[in-house]
Amino acid sequence: VQLQASGGGSVQAGGSLRLSCAASSVIPNMGWFRQAPGKEREFVAAISWGGSSTYYSDSVKGRFTVSRNNAKNMVSLQMNSLKPDDTAVYYCAAGYPKYGSGWSSTKDYDYWGRGTLVTVSS
Repeated sequence: VQLQASGGGSVQAGGSLRLSCAASSVIPNMGWFRQAPGKEREFVAAISWGGSSTYYSDSVKGRFTVSRNNAKNMVSLQMNSLKPDDTAVYYCAAGYPKYGSGWSSTKDYDYWGRGTLVTVSS
């Protein structure tokens, strides 16, 4: 399975960006993580197979929206009201449900894209 994230760029605080992730095949659980310089990779958002369940970190809840289009093997992350703290490399991840697994750990995902850089200036 290959994942290709796109849509990153530079934006001023308060602006918006939309990230997309193209997958070579449909995987049930899809998520977004980010990693800022000098920090560990952290969970951002995730979405279930049918899109009925979505999950967000507290830091992005109410500002970011995750969605998916299984017909196109794509997952998107709409990011609004961006803040300088949102600056990071954003990674798309995909995984199969496992017994005892959740949504917000890197261990919950089996495949990772290469990442796309988002820079938010103040």
